[in-house]
Amino acid sequence: MNHKIIRFLKNKYVIISIIFLIILFIDSNNLIFLFKLKGEVSDLKQQKVYYQQEITKDSTTLHDLNTDLDKLEKFGRENYMMKRTDEDIFLIVDQPEKK
Repeated sequence: MNHKIIRFLKNKYVIISIIFLIILFIDSNNLIFLFKLKGEVSDLKQQKVYYQQEITKDSTTLHDLNTDLDKLEKFGRENYMMKRTDEDIFLIVDQPEKK
């Protein structure tokens, strides 16, 4: 039994295959590192698509605010609680129920 294993390990193809497998996992560009990089690239591509959509949406909003004064006033009132000098604003804030 031992003799068969030793003879098998002396085969040049087995030795080269073992060395190749060791290099794949020890090298700085090993398979684990490459799979992590592939995952990061995928995440970055998804972020790129998301941010491109946000840029398009914000560009449309900016164009609308620069061209339409009614939309500008509405935006200021809704997002920055702006008001005219002759009016009062009351904010109603819902508080979560305590258990």
